[in-house]
Amino acid sequence: MRTDLLIHRGGTADSDNAPLVLVHGLMGRGSTWSRQLPWLAEFGPVYTYDAPWHRGREVVDPHPISTERFVGDLADAVAALGRPVTLIGHSMGGLHSWCLAASRPELVSGVVVEDMAPDFRGRTTGPWEPWLHALPVEFGSVEQVYQEFGPVAGQYFLEAFDRTETGWRLHGHRARWIEIAAEWGTRDYWQQWEQVRAPVLLLEAGGTVAPPGQMRRMHETGCATTYLQVPGAGHLIHDDAPEVYREAVEGFLAALTGSA
Repeated sequence: MRTDLLIHRGGTADSDNAPLVLVHGLMGRGSTWSRQLPWLAEFGPVYTYDAPWHRGREVVDPHPISTERFVGDLADAVAALGRPVTLIGHSMGGLHSWCLAASRPELVSGVVVEDMAPDFRGRTTGPWEPWLHALPVEFGSVEQVYQEFGPVAGQYFLEAFDRTETGWRLHGHRARWIEIAAEWGTRDYWQQWEQVRAPVLLLEAGGTVAPPGQMRRMHETGCATTYLQVPGAGHLIHDDAPEVYREAVEGFLAALTGSA
């Protein structure tokens, strides 16, 4: 059991409410949730988590890349808290959260899935790879980051990247990130989704990366789901439409804690 995978970010650790564990997406990091921490802490202790291959450019993970590796690592992190948690996952983090809820239901009391779907089979990373390979390993200024990613994603990546004396450095390796996404094109996760029994909030961006109709189908086939589409929002709903995201997540958490 690992006890060093989570960082306590706020909220009272001895609260009766379930701990909240924030699970970032591909190329993200636990440090990207800074704008959500103040209000999430009102619902209990809040922890952030850095997934394998996202822990810093110098951190080596010896394991083969697989969803099972991610889910097992997340399980170790959550189990160290000693009680069930609510997982709040963005994109890849949402996938790993519902897979953990399926395989280790005793660890998970609720899940938020933000803009992720179970089936990307047949889709490749080909269109994405040239852009990713063209990114510099290190950005020399805030302006350079904003120019590359725009204001919303730019702020997100400024918080994710390794901070160095000379700039902001990619906190992982591009080849590994491509491998992670490539696996999603070879398999689906419908079986894992259909095994989830914990309540789930599904949030789909108006500019979603999910294949059409899949998140609605998740709502239709899930055990205890709430679904909300957020028109006009990009993939980072929690930063692109923060008030809508907050209202939806607060309502979900209030229902879980019985304070709605």
